Amino acid sequence: MKLAVITDSSVYLEAETLQREDLFVLDIPVNIDGKEYVEGVNLTAQAFYEKMAQATELPKTSQPSIAKLDEILGSLKELGYTHALGLFLSSGISGFYQNIQYMVDEFEDLTIAFPDTHITSAPLGFMVESVFKWMEQGDDFATIQDKLDIQVSRTSAFIMVDDLNHLVKGGRLSNGAAVLGNLLSIKPILYFNDEGVIEVYEKVRTEKKATKRLVEIVNDATKNGDYRITVIHGNAPEKATDLRQLLLNSGINSEIPLATFGSVIGTHLGEGSVALSYIPIV
Repeated sequence: MKLAVITDSSVYLEAETLQREDLFVLDIPVNIDGKEYVEGVNLTAQAFYEKMAQATELPKTSQPSIAKLDEILGSLKELGYTHALGLFLSSGISGFYQNIQYMVDEFEDLTIAFPDTHITSAPLGFMVESVFKWMEQGDDFATIQDKLDIQVSRTSAFIMVDDLNHLVKGGRLSNGAAVLGNLLSIKPILYFNDEGVIEVYEKVRTEKKATKRLVEIVNDATKNGDYRITVIHGNAPEKATDLRQLLLNSGINSEIPLATFGSVIGTHLGEGSVALSYIPIV
């Protein structure tokens, strides 16, 4: 088996993984005031947050290119690949997953699977890295898919945003609720539900209490297993570092890496957002 992994630029991956020849990444363009950007091509995460702060309206994201995915899949057989696995952002936040399912049986002599990851960002990146680990230890395609199913079913992320207006513009919160929340200093904790849709998990008074609650939720969710827990932030490194320290102080005895929300997810969550994600180590 020679396996190609395809993902999209909502993913958070280490530079070493991004350089792999058997990894293919579909760009997700971001439109800021009428100009299109692709992170890693003509935009950095830092520059994105600067441009978003100066923009006259909220940036917009597009879906990955189906034509580009078709092009990649069409080239794989000639490159010697026998299998392709597409790990893309959750169907709960993008229609891309539904739009590509017809491709699974379109390419002769290439076995293709597009599982719904129900997640994005750092947990999506860990799924990609896990696939390469399993492949290198000799797992076959069916075994890799079974292990992915386990990860998907036990992965989530809990999110605290700094500005409720991004949620309103993205259709995640009513304008009245946002006004009330801002007046009362309510911090809604969001999460990826079992279908990979971002919903309000609960509303907490004050950021300090919401931060403490984030740690409680993730501690409880990961107490009976071995998990990769990641702190993810939208250009808020100090807030992320403090949250990581709270996790360590709570008794979690493992590595807790820091990751960033790039332009794709940052568009919808806004600057200053922080999240705790967890995914089982399989």
